[in-house]
Amino acid sequence: MYVVETLATESLGNRSYLVAGPARAVAVDPPRDIDRVLEAAARRGVRIARVVETHVHNDYVSGGLELARLTGADYAVPAGARVSYARTPVEDGDELDVDEGLTLRAVATPGHTPHHTAYVLHDAGVPVAAFTGGSLLLGTVGRPDLVEPRLTEDLARAQHASAHRLAELPDAVRVLPTHGFGSFCASTQSGGGDGEAATIGAERGRNLALTKDVDTFVAELLAGLDDVPAYYAHMGPVNGAGPAPIDLTPPRAADAAELAERLAAGEWVVDLRSRTAFADGHLAGALNFDGGLATYLAWLIPWGKPVTLLAETAEEIAAAQRELARVGIDRPAAAATGPWEGWLRDGDAPRSFPRADFAALARARAHAREGGAPPVVLDVRRDIERGEGWVRGSTHIPLHQLPQRLADVPEGTVWVHCAGGMRAAMAASFLDAAGRDVVAVDDTFDAAHAAELVTVPGA
Repeated sequence: MYVVETLATESLGNRSYLVAGPARAVAVDPPRDIDRVLEAAARRGVRIARVVETHVHNDYVSGGLELARLTGADYAVPAGARVSYARTPVEDGDELDVDEGLTLRAVATPGHTPHHTAYVLHDAGVPVAAFTGGSLLLGTVGRPDLVEPRLTEDLARAQHASAHRLAELPDAVRVLPTHGFGSFCASTQSGGGDGEAATIGAERGRNLALTKDVDTFVAELLAGLDDVPAYYAHMGPVNGAGPAPIDLTPPRAADAAELAERLAAGEWVVDLRSRTAFADGHLAGALNFDGGLATYLAWLIPWGKPVTLLAETAEEIAAAQRELARVGIDRPAAAATGPWEGWLRDGDAPRSFPRADFAALARARAHAREGGAPPVVLDVRRDIERGEGWVRGSTHIPLHQLPQRLADVPEGTVWVHCAGGMRAAMAASFLDAAGRDVVAVDDTFDAAHAAELVTVPGA
């Protein structure tokens, strides 16, 4: 008997797995915060005997090396991966024992990276599950452009071949990918939640790589690739060198005077409160990340710049610290908790800005036609979203480009929007910190359509 436990990291769109037999277990693509893996193994009463990586990850810091060190487990990494630490190099066809009757068979599946390797779990010699990492995802495949631009087309073709190789497995074999649940490592939006069958048989009928010929697949795959988060450039080297153990000890406490000093030094002071609370009142110069830390803060911050965290409770600081450590932002410079007014020095003026919906934007535009000041509309969605429709007359600067392009935002009061409100709130905080008058549009883009504000391509 065996069981597969899924350890989801929703903020990164990734999943790791613990395969437990009666006494021993294997961890597949473990996260940086390995306490979750250790707790799962302890709960099931098994010893982690192996740790395996499908590839050197580009989107998060792996906990594999530290997990293997702490447990004494064998650490298996694809032989073609360039790493600087001792590990068991895995070649195509290698078999790794897990527990009595349980084995993993390595299957070379280049495409997401040149060395990518999937692992097929066999129970008493019968294949039952495939840990596909960044190769065969649910409905799609991992993107092939994270290694080297000159390799992208060749890797895209390799992804097609790798998917077809995995598709030779029996229909009932479960497909258990690492990426694809909102991860930017997926080449297109991945389907298949926990409630949907994820099997080789299901993928044969829906996966892009298995339903299109190679030339069509490659052309469509390359045409649909979007921007890569900037912090990805640092993840591969960190994982190749061997990540340091995670340190989640609380950061030092900062008072109002220190917060002011850090802001004056050009450091980032990040307010973790809800976007509603932040808009109502906040420390001047602070930036608001109500979610999206492991993706958008890591994408936007200049790598290595000190960051100080603000939150109402120590528990919120700890959760944010864990999120950031997963992507290599290891130690906040400082933190402050409690009522936000305590983050201001005596005499400091707080900042605030209004929130609105798309209906209010439509009314503001109607008022401008009667002689009022026209609102400046800033769209911070990604290019691929913009291509499906945009607010007429809006300026487009994707959120990840905004800190470097603040000077490109037209003069006037800026109504900033995204697709749902979270990124607009982040962008509004950057504009507010730069001294701009801003309105955060906290609304879904469907409401922009309903307000008849949107131009659709080809319409």
